[in-house]
This record gives sequence, structure tokens and C-alpha cells, in this order.
Amino acid sequence: MNISREEQRVLHVLAQGGMIRHSRNAGGKLVEVLCTTHDGAVLADCTVEVVKRLRRKRLIASRASAPYRISDLGRRMVRAQTDNRV
Repeated sequence: MNISREEQRVLHVLAQGGMIRHSRNAGGKLVEVLCTTHDGAVLADCTVEVVKRLRRKRLIASRASAPYRISDLGRRMVRAQTDNRV
């Protein structure tokens, strides 16, 4: 499965314990997302389009209207990266 660089960054943040908070409009359409790391920092690369692609590929999931988290398939698909925290 091909995963873009932006999708890979978001999956890596989610694999380390981050989450994607989302809001929907009256029609149920996804209109705003906010991807945060487990430390509370915001990931700027996370857009509505990236989240839609990750959902379509079933790499992230939301249960009972909770924030999106990485799915089991997403954990297997994320490539290992060095942790670039200082």
C-alpha cells in the first residue's frame, strides 16, 4: 500500500500516542481536524484531506465519536523512524 509522506508523519505521531480531534458540520461531513502528539503539540501537516485518505485506507479509526486513533492495520503499515525529539 502506498502511503504519502504526510500520511506517514501523521501515522507516526499517532503510533506514539497522539490523537486527531475532529468536528463535523450539520450534514455529518468532516470539516476540521486537529492532530496532537501525546505531549500536546499540534502537527501542522495534518489536514482534512490527509485524514480522509487515512480513513479510506482504514489506517485510523474512531470509536463512539472519540478522537481518531491509529488502527491495528495502521500500526503494521507505519515505517520505523528515529524519534526526532530533543
